[in-house]
Amino acid sequence: MTNRPTRIPLAPALLVRSLGVLPLGPLSVSMTAYARKIARNNPGLFRRLGAYDHLRFVLDPTDLPIVICLEPKRDAPRITLKRRTAMGDVTIAGPLAALLGLVHGTFDGDALFFSRDLLIRGDTAAALALRNAVDDAELDLGLELAALVGPFSAPLRQFYALIERRTGVSLTRGASPVVC
Repeated sequence: MTNRPTRIPLAPALLVRSLGVLPLGPLSVSMTAYARKIARNNPGLFRRLGAYDHLRFVLDPTDLPIVICLEPKRDAPRITLKRRTAMGDVTIAGPLAALLGLVHGTFDGDALFFSRDLLIRGDTAAALALRNAVDDAELDLGLELAALVGPFSAPLRQFYALIERRTGVSLTRGASPVVC
């Protein structure tokens, strides 16, 4: 490992263009179903938010033309995708790779924050509670998604590995930590 800052990869252009034209309603419904599956598989995840479980978290992947609004609501989380702007109690903004890297443990949140690659606006205690809940759950968003596709799970995991190698974006928990 080096102490040299690592450049955070940007989202692939195809993803950026696709999200610029795709209807967000069906994607929001799908993401909500996915979040509820994750909540069922990790029952302590949203409970760990405690007093912050009713807040609205805006996750702003700054290299995408959308924002992700997460309303934890204990066991019935809701995700809504919006075009670039949304109001919430807390906003966590940074490149998609940094946000996914936080979830999968490939990026250190403190390093991202102090390097200003990650910006937090609003209730910082709520942002910290979300970070701690996600860290404790040791989520692997890629494996959670792969579990949904049954017999296509193995090819999907191979696809993740290819995308991770080509883009540097961590789609699973297995990637090596990055020094910022």
